[in-house]
Amino acid sequence: MTDTRRRLCRALADADGPVSGPALAEELGVSRAAIWKHVEALREAGFDIESGTDGYAVRSVPDYGGDAIAFGLDAPYAVEYHDRLASTNDRARELAMEGASDVLVVAGEQTGGRGRLDREWSSPLGGVYASLLRRPERPPAHAPIFTLAAAVAVTRACREAGVDAVIKWPNDVLLADDERKLAGILTEMEGEADRISWLLVGIGANVDVAAADLPETATSVREAGGTADRRRFCQRVVEVIHDIDAEEVLPAWRDHAVTLGRDVRVETPGGVVEGEAVDIEFPGALVVRTEEGERTVHAGDCEHLRPAGD
Repeated sequence: MTDTRRRLCRALADADGPVSGPALAEELGVSRAAIWKHVEALREAGFDIESGTDGYAVRSVPDYGGDAIAFGLDAPYAVEYHDRLASTNDRARELAMEGASDVLVVAGEQTGGRGRLDREWSSPLGGVYASLLRRPERPPAHAPIFTLAAAVAVTRACREAGVDAVIKWPNDVLLADDERKLAGILTEMEGEADRISWLLVGIGANVDVAAADLPETATSVREAGGTADRRRFCQRVVEVIHDIDAEEVLPAWRDHAVTLGRDVRVETPGGVVEGEAVDIEFPGALVVRTEEGERTVHAGDCEHLRPAGD
C-alpha cells in the first residue's frame, strides 16, 4: 500500500459526507488524476464508492484486506496484505532488513505460523495474523514490554467483541471460563547495545474460525459467542498498541491477568521455578513466591498448576 492510498483511506473514513476530488487532491498533495486512480483501485478491492456532483462517498467497505484495514485505522501504519504467507513475522523481518518501518503485515492465512520456542501455530482461514514493524527508541532490554502491550491490546479487542478474555504470562490470551487459547504473541527484535534497531510484534488470533479448524485446546471469538469482525479486531489491536504508554502497560496487564495469584511451574533456561505468581515487573518479568523466597523470572514456559478461583 502506498502512502497516498493510506492517507486517502483515512481522509474518506474521516469525512462526514461526500468529498470532492479537488479537495482530496489538495489535502493529499497529489493530482486529481491520482485521486481518481486510487478511488478506482479501492473499487476494484471491493469498496462501494459513490461519486456525484458533491464528490466521493464510501457506502460500504470489504470485510477484510489491506485497504479495508487501512480504512478507518486510527494509527499511522502502512498495511501490506497477502491472501497467504508462510509467516507474517518472516515477511516483516524482510521489510525491516530493507529499512522499512511503521508497517503492518497481514495475511489471510499462514502456512508456516509459529509461536514461542518455534512451536507450530495453527493459522487457518478466519484468523487475524499480523505483524507490526516498528523502530521504538528503547534499549533492547525493554523489548518484553511490547509483548505485554500486545497482550493487553488483544485482550481489549476480544472484550470489545463480546468475549471475556484474560492473559496468561507471558504471551497467551485465553478464554476466561475454560482457559482455551484465543491468541498468541511472538515478539522478535534486532538491536545494538543501547537501542532497538527494529522490533516485530506478531499476533495470531482466532477470530472467525470454526471449532473444527482449531486444536482442542483453542477456541475463537466466533465460537465463544463474540462478534467475529476481523477487520475491526485487527484495527483495535494496532490502535491500542500504538496509543498505550509504557507506564500504562503493567497496570493494564495486571487488570487482565489470570496468572497472578496462581500456582505456577515455569521452565526457565536456568531450571524450574515453582510457586505462586504474585506480580509482574518492568519490562515483563514474572515474580514468583517460592519456598525459598521470591524469584524474578524474565523468560520461560509457564504452566498453571491449579484452576483460577481455587
